[in-house]
Amino acid sequence: MKKLKVAILGSGNIGTDLLIKIMRSEYLECGAFVGRNLSSPGLAKAQSLGVPVSSESMGFIERNPHCCDIVFDATSAKYHHEHAPVLERLGKIAIDLTPAKIGPMCVPAVNMHECLGYMNVNMVTCGGQASIPIAYAIGQTQKNVDYIEVVSSIASKSAGPATRINLDEYIHTTELGVQKFSGAKRTKAILNLNPAVPCINMQTTVMAKVDKPDLAALRPALDRIVGTIQQYVPDYKIIVGPVVENGRIVVMVRVKGLGDYLPAYAGNLDIINCAAIGMAEEYAKNWEKLATGKNGFKPASREGTA
Repeated sequence: MKKLKVAILGSGNIGTDLLIKIMRSEYLECGAFVGRNLSSPGLAKAQSLGVPVSSESMGFIERNPHCCDIVFDATSAKYHHEHAPVLERLGKIAIDLTPAKIGPMCVPAVNMHECLGYMNVNMVTCGGQASIPIAYAIGQTQKNVDYIEVVSSIASKSAGPATRINLDEYIHTTELGVQKFSGAKRTKAILNLNPAVPCINMQTTVMAKVDKPDLAALRPALDRIVGTIQQYVPDYKIIVGPVVENGRIVVMVRVKGLGDYLPAYAGNLDIINCAAIGMAEEYAKNWEKLATGKNGFKPASREGTA
């Protein structure tokens, strides 16, 4: 089948890792890699791969709408609020890798097909992609989920400027995502940027307070959803649990990356980028049906209801 053209906005760690992964896709090809600084390492890498580049940011896509059908926004929450209405006006699908939460929250292992067809989908956060499937399994198998706390630790070197600028939005969006998909009454998210040398792998711990923990029901649900995630992130693995500690269910996952741009410790790049690519490939597989459908694509939903 003909590959669907995509553009990447943002030439930092996330955008550059995303580009390298897209180069291997059977369904996608990168029509433009767009940043703000032509001398940035990301744009230099794209040029070395023979990908069209620009330092004109969103302006390039506005002037060259033929370059893509889908735009991955790997900038920041602030900038995505500016980009989203322009992309919708241009008729481009926006896959938002910032915590802007304009479109419905998308976690492919949980709700990929519910999101398919929206003009704008939000990939939550790296911590959200790692923790929400676990929280979802807890919500599906446990009664009266009162509280879920999510603690993610990532290597400091894997967190670029946009990630650091978006820390407040990261916390808020992750908490909303965990609550939405688990049904928990209260949620809390914590992100630790660990400067240890050698760099640590991404680890995310999910702790849930429920009535009468039922591990027998939880284990097969976790096995199923982890198996689904491993189809796009092979080294996503439960390393602790599920166990009950101090009356709480505890599950810890480790995420190792493929080492495409940063070394394998940067699993935080893989967990969100592979999820985003999985969503984009699903659009590509269904493009003809979606593009010619009676009702067309659905506009972005600021309530994230899908």
